[in-house]
Amino acid sequence: MDSHLPDQMRAMVYRGANDLRVETVAVPAISKEELLVRVGVCGVCPTDIKKIQHATVPPPRIFGHETAGVIVRVGADVKGYAEGDRVALHHHVPCMRCHACRHKAFAQCAIYQKTGVTAGFEPAGGGFAEYVRVLPFVFPGIVRIPPGNTLTEGALLEPVNTVLKGVRRLGLLQGDRVWVVGQGPVGLLFTRILWLEGVQVVVSDLIPERLRRAGEFGATEVFEAGGPDFENRLRESAGSGFDAVVLAAPADELMPLAMESLRGGGKILLFAHTRKGAMRDVDLGEICVSEKDVLGSYSSDITLQEEVSRLVFSRELDVRELVSHRFRLENAVEAVGVAARPHQGTLKVVVQPAEML
Repeated sequence: MDSHLPDQMRAMVYRGANDLRVETVAVPAISKEELLVRVGVCGVCPTDIKKIQHATVPPPRIFGHETAGVIVRVGADVKGYAEGDRVALHHHVPCMRCHACRHKAFAQCAIYQKTGVTAGFEPAGGGFAEYVRVLPFVFPGIVRIPPGNTLTEGALLEPVNTVLKGVRRLGLLQGDRVWVVGQGPVGLLFTRILWLEGVQVVVSDLIPERLRRAGEFGATEVFEAGGPDFENRLRESAGSGFDAVVLAAPADELMPLAMESLRGGGKILLFAHTRKGAMRDVDLGEICVSEKDVLGSYSSDITLQEEVSRLVFSRELDVRELVSHRFRLENAVEAVGVAARPHQGTLKVVVQPAEML
């Protein structure tokens, strides 16, 4: 290692179901084709929480993929990057050549499914550590952060990208009406982006504070999901039917109501169902005769990267408002717990392994 970089670092290591430990591990060594980035901010994502809670992948791993930081070492053969560059990292990048990519199903690409950012062990993002190694096949997913923007904004490019991808899959028109289920950080992003696109947004959530924030993000109607007569009030709001329903929370029990409240030709977007095995009866006749679509959307779309950067860095979509909790790396286990059990006042939780601008 260079004299100004340590040999050891702190990282939150996944050791099994609900078993997270802040440990000392080796700083990743890089090849002449790779980069080493000092992590400044990493968001806590529900997808990682599910892996931790349900042990869907074998340990040990270092999770965290909503990552931004500063390049501290550049491989000898790497061109176009320099020490000191402030960057946001995408840990998945498609090949753009295979059958899946030709159909724009980027998350189904075999290269995309490989993880290109790691802090050690089996690559898993690595953002819950002080340093990450960036492999060359994900270099197209590196985004430079402008001088006037924060690392937090860079870290949230990836979740914004996933939401914009979902919105694009719906093919909505200005003036359409959409019901968004769940107003956590992702649900609020859906609400704001839909509002920016001229869509009328109706939302529901169990937490009143989140419903208040949804109004600030552009929702025209809000419903407390656990409130009295919720379903009847929602049906009344639907009128002749919503153009789309977005399940931004894994509220499986609302699937029949979502299908019922959808107009003919409308679409349901499953966004929060990232754990396979969830089953729910649906009316196949509604899908066939009423031409209602059930869509899934998972992970990011590299072709949207420029548009996402413009939205976030211009602050037309000000993601800084989403962050409710910041934790030091030594308290990263607590950060995951807070994100996994949201309450009044909990929105986006981030871990800050280093204090940086």
